[in-house]
Formats: sequence, C-alpha cells, structure tokens
Amino acid sequence: MSFSESTLARFAREVAKYPADQKQSAVMACLAIIQQEQGFVSAESEKALAEVLGMPPIAVHEVTTFYNMYNQQPVGRYKLNVCTNLPCQLRGGQKALDHVCGKLGVEDGGTTADGKFTVQHSECLGACADAPVLLVNDREMCSFMGTERLDELLDTLRKN
Repeated sequence: MSFSESTLARFAREVAKYPADQKQSAVMACLAIIQQEQGFVSAESEKALAEVLGMPPIAVHEVTTFYNMYNQQPVGRYKLNVCTNLPCQLRGGQKALDHVCGKLGVEDGGTTADGKFTVQHSECLGACADAPVLLVNDREMCSFMGTERLDELLDTLRKN
C-alpha cells in the first residue's frame, strides 16, 4: 500500500512538529489522518505508516490496538462508544449499552445491516460525574444517557 501525495504531505506536517530523530512521535496524528481518509486503519496502512515513520510495524499496531479511537475495520456512519467502566457501570452503563444494542438489533461491537451504526463498549471516557456517558464518532460526548435520552439520540441520528 502507498499513500497519496496529499496524505504524505499531511504526515510531513505532523512529523515536522517533533525533533528529526523522533518522527515516531507523530504516529497518533498520522493514524488519525489515515482513519479520516479511509474510515479505518488497516493492517496494510499500519505497515506503510511504519515505513514512513521509520519504526517497527508492531509498534504502530500497538498504538492502533491500545486506543479505542482507531477503528481496525470499517464501522458504521455513527460509531457509538458506551462507557461501561465502573463509575458508569454503577449508574447504568451496561443497561445503556444493552438498550442501544437492543434498539439497533446488534451485539456489542456490531454494525447494523444498513451500515449506519456501530455500537461498542468502551473504557472510561473521562466524564464519570455525567454517567452513563456515550461518545458519538469519537467526538461528541453525550451525558446522563438513560433510556429516554438514548432513544432520542438514536431517533435523531437515524434521520441524518
């Protein structure tokens, strides 16, 4: 796999933020660029990025698999991460996850048949006081997500 000139230029802007001997420090930003452009980070793109950054492919893979924000396979238009870590769990996190999965007819980690939604549990999203919380497309935090608010969110997203 090879990246386009525009993608390589974007990588270069990220790499330029670090000392020349620490190009690998740009790995997270470059993975985000890949995901933005391709929708997910494939094994092939990990290997190609490793070559660009001069680091072992396993090191790139370790970053991809460590963080919840990198998709390793195609996901729906709306990726819904439902926090099931302890504070959210104590305030209905698992119930929220089960409710969303039930409403959409998917299992945890699944994507709806129409490709619109992917639902997955997640570790702490850093908003424990607002539990249970849900993150839409790794960007929009939704707080106090009881069943009513979950239904409203799903109805709104379905219309888009």
